Amino acid sequence: MNIIIAGDGEVGFYLAKSLTQLDFNITVVDPHSELLKRLEKETDLRTIVGNSTSPQVLNDANVGDCDLFLAVLHDESINLVTCMLARQLKAKKTVARITNSELLEPGYREMFRSLGVDEMVCPERIAATEITNLLNHNIATEFFNFSGGLLSMYLIRLQESSPVNNKSVKELSQIYSDLQVRIVAILHHGETVIPHADTVFHAGDMAYIISKENQMESVKKLAGGIDFDIHNVMIAGGGRIGRYAAHNLEKKMSITLIENDRARCEDLVEILGGGTLVINGDATDIDLLLDEGLTRNDAFIAVTDSSETNVLTCLHARRYGVKKTIALVENTGFINISQDIGIDTIINKKLITASYIARFIVQGNAVSSKWLSGTNAELIEFVVGPHAKATKVPIKSLNLSDYDATIGGIIRGRETILPTRDTQLQEKDKVVVFALPNGMSKVAKLFK
Repeated sequence: MNIIIAGDGEVGFYLAKSLTQLDFNITVVDPHSELLKRLEKETDLRTIVGNSTSPQVLNDANVGDCDLFLAVLHDESINLVTCMLARQLKAKKTVARITNSELLEPGYREMFRSLGVDEMVCPERIAATEITNLLNHNIATEFFNFSGGLLSMYLIRLQESSPVNNKSVKELSQIYSDLQVRIVAILHHGETVIPHADTVFHAGDMAYIISKENQMESVKKLAGGIDFDIHNVMIAGGGRIGRYAAHNLEKKMSITLIENDRARCEDLVEILGGGTLVINGDATDIDLLLDEGLTRNDAFIAVTDSSETNVLTCLHARRYGVKKTIALVENTGFINISQDIGIDTIINKKLITASYIARFIVQGNAVSSKWLSGTNAELIEFVVGPHAKATKVPIKSLNLSDYDATIGGIIRGRETILPTRDTQLQEKDKVVVFALPNGMSKVAKLFK
Protein backbone atom coordinates (compact mmCIF):
# COMPACT_ATOMS: atom_id res chain seq x y z
CA MET A 1 0.00 0.00 0.00
CA ASN A 2 1.41 3.41 -1.01
CA ILE A 3 0.60 6.25 1.42
CA ILE A 4 1.42 9.95 1.09
CA ILE A 5 1.19 12.18 4.17
CA ALA A 6 1.03 15.94 3.62
CA GLY A 7 1.71 17.77 6.88
CA ASP A 8 3.23 20.87 8.39
CA GLY A 9 4.07 19.78 11.89
CA GLU A 10 3.67 17.22 14.62
CA VAL A 11 0.47 15.49 13.42
CA GLY A 12 2.06 14.43 10.14
CA PHE A 13 5.28 13.58 11.96
CA TYR A 14 3.44 11.39 14.49
CA LEU A 15 1.41 9.64 11.80
CA ALA A 16 4.53 8.91 9.77
CA LYS A 17 6.42 7.49 12.75
CA SER A 18 3.44 5.36 13.78
CA LEU A 19 2.99 3.92 10.30
CA THR A 20 6.64 2.92 9.94
CA GLN A 21 5.79 -0.08 12.11
CA LEU A 22 3.43 -1.35 9.40
CA ASP A 23 4.39 -2.79 6.04
CA PHE A 24 3.59 0.20 3.78
CA ASN A 25 5.43 2.50 1.41
CA ILE A 26 5.18 5.96 2.98
CA THR A 27 6.15 9.37 1.58
CA VAL A 28 5.95 12.54 3.68
CA VAL A 29 5.51 15.98 2.10
CA ASP A 30 6.19 18.91 4.44
CA PRO A 31 7.32 22.53 3.95
CA HIS A 32 9.63 22.33 6.97
CA SER A 33 13.01 20.88 6.02
CA GLU A 34 14.20 20.70 9.65
CA LEU A 35 11.25 18.52 10.66
CA LEU A 36 11.87 16.20 7.73
CA LYS A 37 15.55 15.89 8.64
CA ARG A 38 14.47 14.82 12.11
CA LEU A 39 12.05 12.31 10.60
CA GLU A 40 14.75 10.93 8.31
CA LYS A 41 17.02 10.36 11.30
CA GLU A 42 14.36 8.37 13.14
CA THR A 43 12.90 6.44 10.17
CA ASP A 44 13.77 5.31 6.65
CA LEU A 45 10.76 7.03 5.06
CA ARG A 46 10.91 8.98 1.83
CA THR A 47 10.53 12.73 2.44
CA ILE A 48 9.92 15.68 0.12
CA VAL A 49 10.28 19.33 1.12
CA GLY A 50 7.58 21.42 -0.50
CA ASN A 51 4.09 22.84 -0.63
CA SER A 52 1.40 20.17 -0.91
CA THR A 53 -0.77 22.43 -3.08
CA SER A 54 1.89 22.34 -5.80
CA PRO A 55 1.03 19.82 -8.55
CA GLN A 56 4.74 19.44 -9.27
CA VAL A 57 5.49 18.52 -5.64
CA LEU A 58 2.64 15.99 -5.65
CA ASN A 59 3.91 14.47 -8.88
CA ASP A 60 7.40 14.26 -7.37
CA ALA A 61 5.77 12.26 -4.55
CA ASN A 62 4.28 9.86 -7.17
CA VAL A 63 0.73 10.79 -6.26
CA GLY A 64 -0.56 8.84 -9.27
CA ASP A 65 0.52 5.59 -7.56
CA CYS A 66 -0.93 6.61 -4.19
CA ASP A 67 -3.51 4.30 -2.55
CA LEU A 68 -4.19 6.69 0.33
CA PHE A 69 -3.46 10.42 0.52
CA LEU A 70 -3.59 12.07 3.97
CA ALA A 71 -3.64 15.86 4.27
CA VAL A 72 -3.16 16.78 7.94
CA LEU A 73 -1.81 20.34 7.87
CA HIS A 74 -3.06 22.90 10.40
CA ASP A 75 -4.94 24.87 7.72
CA GLU A 76 -8.12 23.02 6.68
CA SER A 77 -8.36 25.03 3.46
CA ILE A 78 -4.96 23.78 2.36
CA ASN A 79 -5.94 20.23 3.31
CA LEU A 80 -9.12 20.37 1.24
CA VAL A 81 -7.38 21.87 -1.80
CA THR A 82 -4.53 19.37 -1.48
CA CYS A 83 -6.95 16.42 -1.47
CA MET A 84 -8.81 17.79 -4.50
CA LEU A 85 -5.52 18.11 -6.40
CA ALA A 86 -4.39 14.65 -5.29
CA ARG A 87 -7.60 13.08 -6.55
CA GLN A 88 -7.29 14.89 -9.91
CA LEU A 89 -3.76 13.49 -10.11
CA LYS A 90 -5.19 9.96 -9.66
CA ALA A 91 -4.76 9.28 -5.92
CA LYS A 92 -7.19 6.47 -5.09
CA LYS A 93 -8.47 7.75 -1.70
CA THR A 94 -8.06 11.06 0.11
CA VAL A 95 -8.54 12.10 3.75
CA ALA A 96 -8.44 15.72 4.98
CA ARG A 97 -8.01 17.03 8.51
CA ILE A 98 -10.50 19.85 9.22
CA THR A 99 -11.33 22.16 12.13
CA ASN A 100 -14.85 23.24 11.15
CA SER A 101 -17.14 20.40 12.20
CA GLU A 102 -20.01 21.86 10.14
CA LEU A 103 -18.30 20.36 7.09
CA LEU A 104 -19.13 16.92 8.51
CA GLU A 105 -22.85 17.47 7.96
CA PRO A 106 -24.18 15.00 5.32
CA GLY A 107 -24.81 17.62 2.65
CA TYR A 108 -21.33 19.08 2.88
CA ARG A 109 -19.73 15.62 3.04
CA GLU A 110 -21.32 14.65 -0.26
CA MET A 111 -20.33 17.95 -1.84
CA PHE A 112 -16.67 17.52 -0.90
CA ARG A 113 -16.69 13.87 -1.98
CA SER A 114 -17.85 15.00 -5.42
CA LEU A 115 -14.86 17.36 -5.45
CA GLY A 116 -12.36 14.64 -4.55
CA VAL A 117 -12.23 14.69 -0.73
CA ASP A 118 -13.32 11.19 0.29
CA GLU A 119 -13.16 11.57 4.06
CA MET A 120 -12.77 14.38 6.59
CA VAL A 121 -11.56 14.09 10.18
CA CYS A 122 -12.07 16.74 12.86
CA PRO A 123 -9.79 15.95 15.84
CA GLU A 124 -11.54 18.47 18.09
CA ARG A 125 -14.93 16.89 17.55
CA ILE A 126 -13.54 13.38 18.08
CA ALA A 127 -11.84 14.56 21.29
CA ALA A 128 -15.15 15.94 22.59
CA THR A 129 -16.87 12.64 21.78
CA GLU A 130 -14.18 10.74 23.69
CA ILE A 131 -14.67 13.03 26.69
CA THR A 132 -18.43 12.41 26.56
CA ASN A 133 -17.93 8.64 26.42
CA LEU A 134 -15.49 8.73 29.34
CA LEU A 135 -17.92 10.63 31.55
CA ASN A 136 -20.72 8.24 30.66
CA HIS A 137 -18.43 5.30 31.56
CA ASN A 138 -16.62 6.80 34.50
CA ILE A 139 -14.78 3.65 35.63
CA ALA A 140 -12.76 3.68 32.39
CA THR A 141 -9.74 5.77 31.46
CA GLU A 142 -10.33 4.93 27.80
CA PHE A 143 -13.47 3.72 26.05
CA PHE A 144 -14.55 2.74 22.55
CA ASN A 145 -17.67 1.19 21.01
CA PHE A 146 -17.75 -1.34 18.16
CA SER A 147 -20.83 -1.88 15.99
CA GLY A 148 -22.91 0.66 17.82
CA GLY A 149 -22.11 -0.71 21.26
CA LEU A 150 -22.69 -4.43 20.70
CA LEU A 151 -19.09 -4.78 21.86
CA SER A 152 -17.16 -2.21 23.88
CA MET A 153 -13.55 -1.69 24.91
CA TYR A 154 -12.68 -0.39 28.40
CA LEU A 155 -9.26 0.48 29.73
CA ILE A 156 -9.30 0.20 33.52
CA ARG A 157 -6.74 0.22 36.31
CA LEU A 158 -6.94 -2.83 38.59
CA GLN A 159 -7.36 -1.39 42.08
CA GLU A 160 -6.05 -2.97 45.27
CA SER A 161 -9.56 -4.33 45.87
CA SER A 162 -9.90 -5.93 42.42
CA PRO A 163 -10.95 -9.59 42.68
CA VAL A 164 -8.63 -10.55 39.79
CA ASN A 165 -5.40 -9.53 41.53
CA ASN A 166 -2.86 -12.37 41.86
CA LYS A 167 -5.05 -14.67 39.79
CA SER A 168 -4.21 -16.18 36.41
CA VAL A 169 -6.34 -16.04 33.29
CA LYS A 170 -7.20 -19.72 33.77
CA GLU A 171 -8.31 -19.14 37.38
CA LEU A 172 -10.31 -16.10 36.37
CA SER A 173 -12.22 -18.02 33.70
CA GLN A 174 -13.13 -20.69 36.25
CA ILE A 175 -14.19 -18.31 39.03
CA TYR A 176 -16.04 -15.79 36.87
CA SER A 177 -17.28 -17.95 34.03
CA ASP A 178 -20.58 -16.02 33.96
CA LEU A 179 -19.00 -12.61 33.24
CA GLN A 180 -19.60 -11.40 29.70
CA VAL A 181 -16.21 -9.71 29.44
CA ARG A 182 -12.72 -10.65 28.27
CA ILE A 183 -9.33 -9.14 29.16
CA VAL A 184 -7.44 -8.97 25.86
CA ALA A 185 -4.29 -7.20 27.06
CA ILE A 186 -2.63 -5.62 30.07
CA LEU A 187 -0.08 -2.89 30.58
CA HIS A 188 2.31 -4.17 33.27
CA HIS A 189 5.14 -1.81 34.25
CA GLY A 190 4.84 -0.12 30.85
CA GLU A 191 4.94 -3.36 28.84
CA THR A 192 1.98 -4.46 26.72
CA VAL A 193 1.16 -8.12 27.35
CA ILE A 194 -1.40 -10.28 25.57
CA PRO A 195 -2.38 -12.67 28.37
CA HIS A 196 -2.23 -16.44 28.09
CA ALA A 197 -3.61 -19.06 30.48
CA ASP A 198 -0.83 -18.63 33.05
CA THR A 199 -0.63 -14.82 32.96
CA VAL A 200 -1.20 -13.38 36.44
CA PHE A 201 -2.89 -10.01 37.03
CA HIS A 202 -1.60 -7.53 39.61
CA ALA A 203 -2.93 -4.42 41.32
CA GLY A 204 -1.94 -1.38 39.30
CA ASP A 205 -2.05 -3.18 35.94
CA MET A 206 -3.98 -1.41 33.21
CA ALA A 207 -6.39 -3.93 31.67
CA TYR A 208 -7.95 -3.70 28.20
CA ILE A 209 -11.37 -5.33 28.45
CA ILE A 210 -13.77 -6.29 25.67
CA SER A 211 -17.34 -6.60 26.93
CA LYS A 212 -20.74 -7.43 25.57
CA GLU A 213 -23.48 -4.83 25.56
CA ASN A 214 -24.65 -3.47 28.94
CA GLN A 215 -21.87 -5.08 30.98
CA MET A 216 -20.72 -1.96 32.81
CA GLU A 217 -21.34 -3.58 36.21
CA SER A 218 -19.12 -6.54 35.30
CA VAL A 219 -16.32 -4.18 34.26
CA LYS A 220 -16.66 -2.28 37.54
CA LYS A 221 -16.49 -5.55 39.43
CA LEU A 222 -13.22 -6.51 37.77
CA ALA A 223 -11.72 -3.06 38.33
CA GLY A 224 -12.47 -3.12 42.05
CA GLY A 225 -13.00 0.65 41.98
CA ILE A 226 -15.55 2.75 43.82
CA ASP A 227 -18.51 3.59 41.63
CA PHE A 228 -19.80 7.14 41.42
CA ASP A 229 -22.18 9.17 39.30
CA ILE A 230 -21.20 12.32 37.42
CA HIS A 231 -23.68 15.19 37.69
CA ASN A 232 -21.54 18.32 37.85
CA VAL A 233 -18.66 19.02 35.45
CA MET A 234 -16.21 21.91 35.24
CA ILE A 235 -14.49 22.56 31.91
CA ALA A 236 -11.40 24.76 31.63
CA GLY A 237 -11.11 26.12 28.09
CA GLY A 238 -13.82 27.30 25.72
CA GLY A 239 -12.15 26.47 22.42
CA ARG A 240 -13.61 23.99 19.96
CA ILE A 241 -13.08 20.94 22.18
CA GLY A 242 -14.52 22.66 25.26
CA ARG A 243 -17.47 23.96 23.27
CA TYR A 244 -18.24 20.59 21.65
CA ALA A 245 -17.89 18.79 25.00
CA ALA A 246 -20.19 21.24 26.78
CA HIS A 247 -22.75 20.92 24.00
CA ASN A 248 -22.64 17.11 24.25
CA LEU A 249 -22.95 17.05 28.04
CA GLU A 250 -25.19 19.95 29.03
CA LYS A 251 -28.49 18.12 28.49
CA LYS A 252 -27.55 15.45 31.06
CA MET A 253 -25.16 17.26 33.40
CA SER A 254 -24.65 20.67 34.98
CA ILE A 255 -21.65 22.31 33.25
CA THR A 256 -19.46 25.21 34.38
CA LEU A 257 -17.10 26.42 31.64
CA ILE A 258 -14.13 28.70 32.45
CA GLU A 259 -12.72 30.74 29.54
CA ASN A 260 -10.17 33.56 29.69
CA ASP A 261 -11.19 35.32 26.46
CA ARG A 262 -14.20 37.59 27.03
CA ALA A 263 -15.28 37.72 23.37
CA ARG A 264 -15.21 33.94 23.20
CA CYS A 265 -17.31 33.78 26.37
CA GLU A 266 -19.95 35.97 24.75
CA ASP A 267 -20.01 33.64 21.73
CA LEU A 268 -20.32 30.58 23.99
CA VAL A 269 -23.30 32.06 25.81
CA GLU A 270 -25.05 32.43 22.44
CA ILE A 271 -24.08 28.97 21.19
CA LEU A 272 -24.61 26.83 24.29
CA GLY A 273 -27.88 26.14 26.06
CA GLY A 274 -28.97 26.92 29.58
CA GLY A 275 -27.23 23.83 30.97
CA THR A 276 -23.81 25.52 30.77
CA LEU A 277 -22.68 28.37 33.03
CA VAL A 278 -19.97 30.34 31.21
CA ILE A 279 -17.44 32.16 33.43
CA ASN A 280 -14.91 34.67 32.09
CA GLY A 281 -11.72 34.01 34.05
CA ASP A 282 -8.29 32.38 34.29
CA ALA A 283 -8.44 28.61 34.91
CA THR A 284 -5.09 28.75 36.72
CA ASP A 285 -6.65 30.98 39.39
CA ILE A 286 -7.48 28.39 42.05
CA ASP A 287 -9.44 30.90 44.13
CA LEU A 288 -11.68 31.50 41.11
CA LEU A 289 -12.23 27.77 40.60
CA LEU A 290 -13.08 27.33 44.28
CA ASP A 291 -15.45 30.30 44.19
CA GLU A 292 -17.21 28.75 41.19
CA GLY A 293 -17.72 25.46 43.03
CA LEU A 294 -14.73 23.28 42.08
CA THR A 295 -15.18 21.04 45.12
CA ARG A 296 -18.82 20.35 44.21
CA ASN A 297 -17.88 18.95 40.79
CA ASP A 298 -17.58 15.26 40.01
CA ALA A 299 -15.35 15.76 36.95
CA PHE A 300 -12.85 18.36 35.76
CA ILE A 301 -11.97 18.66 32.05
CA ALA A 302 -8.97 20.83 31.08
CA VAL A 303 -8.82 21.60 27.35
CA THR A 304 -7.14 25.01 27.12
CA ASP A 305 -4.45 25.76 24.53
CA SER A 306 -1.74 25.19 27.16
CA SER A 307 -0.78 21.62 28.08
CA GLU A 308 0.92 22.89 31.23
CA THR A 309 -2.25 24.66 32.33
CA ASN A 310 -4.31 21.55 31.64
CA VAL A 311 -2.05 19.28 33.67
CA LEU A 312 -1.70 21.77 36.54
CA THR A 313 -5.42 22.49 36.85
CA CYS A 314 -6.28 18.78 36.78
CA LEU A 315 -3.81 18.15 39.60
CA HIS A 316 -5.41 20.96 41.61
CA ALA A 317 -8.86 19.52 40.91
CA ARG A 318 -7.74 16.11 42.14
CA ARG A 319 -6.27 17.70 45.25
CA TYR A 320 -9.64 19.28 46.05
CA GLY A 321 -11.50 15.99 45.74
CA VAL A 322 -12.73 15.92 42.13
CA LYS A 323 -13.21 12.25 41.24
CA LYS A 324 -12.53 12.29 37.46
CA THR A 325 -9.94 14.41 35.64
CA ILE A 326 -9.23 14.64 31.90
CA ALA A 327 -6.48 16.79 30.37
CA LEU A 328 -5.68 17.77 26.79
CA VAL A 329 -1.90 17.61 26.18
CA GLU A 330 0.29 17.90 23.11
CA ASN A 331 3.09 15.66 24.36
CA THR A 332 2.24 11.96 24.01
CA GLY A 333 4.90 11.23 26.62
CA PHE A 334 2.44 12.39 29.29
CA ILE A 335 0.12 9.49 28.50
CA ASN A 336 2.20 6.81 30.23
CA ILE A 337 2.64 8.81 33.44
CA SER A 338 -0.71 10.57 33.60
CA GLN A 339 -2.38 8.28 36.10
CA ASP A 340 0.71 8.08 38.28
CA ILE A 341 0.55 11.84 38.82
CA GLY A 342 -3.22 11.97 39.40
CA ILE A 343 -4.81 12.50 35.98
CA ASP A 344 -7.29 9.85 34.88
CA THR A 345 -7.14 10.38 31.12
CA ILE A 346 -4.97 12.26 28.67
CA ILE A 347 -6.53 13.46 25.40
CA ASN A 348 -4.03 13.97 22.58
CA LYS A 349 -5.08 15.31 19.17
CA LYS A 350 -2.21 13.62 17.32
CA LEU A 351 -3.21 10.23 18.67
CA ILE A 352 -6.90 10.92 18.04
CA THR A 353 -6.23 11.88 14.41
CA ALA A 354 -4.00 8.86 13.86
CA SER A 355 -6.54 6.54 15.45
CA TYR A 356 -9.34 7.75 13.20
CA ILE A 357 -7.21 7.61 10.06
CA ALA A 358 -6.01 4.10 10.92
CA ARG A 359 -9.30 2.65 9.70
CA PHE A 360 -8.36 3.68 6.14
CA ILE A 361 -4.89 2.15 6.40
CA VAL A 362 -5.32 -1.43 7.59
CA GLN A 363 -6.12 -4.19 5.14
CA GLY A 364 -8.74 -6.92 5.30
CA ASN A 365 -12.10 -5.14 5.28
CA ALA A 366 -11.57 -3.08 8.43
CA VAL A 367 -14.66 -1.09 9.39
CA SER A 368 -13.43 0.65 12.57
CA SER A 369 -10.29 0.94 14.63
CA LYS A 370 -8.82 2.41 17.79
CA TRP A 371 -5.16 3.21 18.37
CA LEU A 372 -4.68 2.84 22.10
CA SER A 373 -3.14 5.37 24.47
CA GLY A 374 0.00 4.35 26.30
CA THR A 375 0.79 1.51 23.92
CA ASN A 376 1.52 1.05 20.23
CA ALA A 377 -1.20 -1.60 19.96
CA GLU A 378 -4.45 -1.29 18.02
CA LEU A 379 -7.99 -2.61 18.21
CA ILE A 380 -9.53 -3.19 14.80
CA GLU A 381 -12.96 -4.41 13.74
CA PHE A 382 -12.76 -6.57 10.61
CA VAL A 383 -15.53 -8.03 8.45
CA VAL A 384 -14.68 -11.61 7.54
CA GLY A 385 -14.55 -12.16 3.79
CA PRO A 386 -16.26 -15.07 1.94
CA HIS A 387 -13.03 -16.96 1.27
CA ALA A 388 -11.05 -15.86 4.31
CA LYS A 389 -8.56 -18.28 5.84
CA ALA A 390 -10.14 -17.52 9.22
CA THR A 391 -13.33 -19.38 8.17
CA LYS A 392 -11.49 -22.62 7.39
CA VAL A 393 -10.22 -23.56 10.86
CA PRO A 394 -11.05 -22.86 14.53
CA ILE A 395 -9.42 -19.85 16.16
CA LYS A 396 -6.78 -21.96 17.92
CA SER A 397 -5.42 -23.04 14.51
CA LEU A 398 -4.93 -19.45 13.35
CA ASN A 399 -1.91 -19.17 15.69
CA LEU A 400 -2.66 -15.53 16.46
CA SER A 401 -0.11 -15.50 19.27
CA ASP A 402 2.60 -15.79 16.61
CA TYR A 403 1.46 -12.36 15.36
CA ASP A 404 1.12 -10.81 18.85
CA ALA A 405 -2.65 -10.68 18.35
CA THR A 406 -5.85 -11.99 19.89
CA ILE A 407 -9.57 -11.92 19.06
CA GLY A 408 -11.53 -10.03 21.70
CA GLY A 409 -15.05 -10.55 20.42
CA ILE A 410 -17.26 -11.51 17.48
CA ILE A 411 -20.45 -9.89 16.22
CA ARG A 412 -22.64 -12.26 14.19
CA GLY A 413 -25.73 -10.40 13.04
CA ARG A 414 -27.06 -9.01 16.34
CA GLU A 415 -25.43 -11.75 18.41
CA THR A 416 -22.20 -11.07 20.30
CA ILE A 417 -19.74 -13.85 21.05
CA LEU A 418 -16.74 -13.89 23.39
CA PRO A 419 -14.77 -16.61 21.57
CA THR A 420 -13.00 -19.67 22.90
CA ARG A 421 -10.12 -21.47 21.22
CA ASP A 422 -12.63 -23.77 19.49
CA THR A 423 -14.81 -21.01 18.04
CA GLN A 424 -14.88 -20.93 14.25
CA LEU A 425 -15.52 -17.73 12.34
CA GLN A 426 -18.07 -17.37 9.57
CA GLU A 427 -18.38 -15.17 6.52
CA LYS A 428 -19.69 -11.66 7.39
CA ASP A 429 -18.72 -11.99 11.06
CA LYS A 430 -17.37 -8.78 12.53
CA VAL A 431 -14.25 -9.56 14.52
CA VAL A 432 -12.61 -7.25 17.08
CA VAL A 433 -8.87 -7.92 17.08
CA PHE A 434 -6.22 -6.63 19.47
CA ALA A 435 -2.79 -6.61 17.83
CA LEU A 436 0.69 -5.19 18.20
CA PRO A 437 1.98 -3.45 15.05
CA ASN A 438 4.55 -6.04 13.99
CA GLY A 439 1.83 -8.55 13.18
CA MET A 440 -1.01 -6.33 12.04
CA SER A 441 -0.60 -6.69 8.27
CA LYS A 442 -0.36 -10.51 8.56
CA VAL A 443 -3.40 -10.69 10.84
CA ALA A 444 -5.43 -8.56 8.44
CA LYS A 445 -4.86 -11.08 5.64
CA LEU A 446 -6.57 -13.81 7.67
CA PHE A 447 -9.92 -12.05 7.29
CA LYS A 448 -9.74 -11.01 3.60
